[in-house]
Amino acid sequence: MTAASGQLNLGGAGFQAIGAYVAGVCSNSLGFPIFFSVIGAVLGAGLIGFLISFPVLRTRGVYMVLATFAFALVVSGIILNTDFLGGATGMVVTAYIPVEVLILATLLTILLVFWLMASRIGLVMRAVHDDDVVSEIMGVNVRGVQVFAFTLGGALAGLSGALYAHHYSFIEAQYFSALLSIFVLLFVLIGGTQTAWGPLFGASFFTLVPEVLRLGDTEWRYVIF
Repeated sequence: MTAASGQLNLGGAGFQAIGAYVAGVCSNSLGFPIFFSVIGAVLGAGLIGFLISFPVLRTRGVYMVLATFAFALVVSGIILNTDFLGGATGMVVTAYIPVEVLILATLLTILLVFWLMASRIGLVMRAVHDDDVVSEIMGVNVRGVQVFAFTLGGALAGLSGALYAHHYSFIEAQYFSALLSIFVLLFVLIGGTQTAWGPLFGASFFTLVPEVLRLGDTEWRYVIF
């Protein structure tokens, strides 16, 4: 969502980690049902996205990339140094979500993104992506659109982290590494930033190509990929 409004965000793994650990704490320590744990994770990640959007949006280009990348590293560092969250040993999440629920949640999220991109909100986001100066002249609240995109992007990343935590039943900081943030950004850049199909194509490409290359010469697999 952030890329659709012209922002390159390398903090995806940080938001996913927030969602995963908020869901884990809500489920394990607070005794919330899975549904409310996931909702709490979405709201928590979205709130953090909203709060950090203001300082981050003061930067542009490579500086924004570095700022969001630093955010992901800070989140990882906090988790590693917080005993309550399991530190470097990780956290066991007792409540389990079956794969059928993951598929349903994925489909609903895809439908939400398609609806947003086809709505007036999506049109405004694409306008800001193309030229924020002209958009502002035409009466668009550019900063408001960017904050909304950052908040929604954080919330959706938090959702994925929460679902991951409840499905695999174990989380640790290294799962949400800088490499994950880079992959998430590449999913969007390869598929396209202004269509709902783009990230789906990018994610499918990065998931399937390594598996297809396993069938060939393994020595060249990583070189080609």
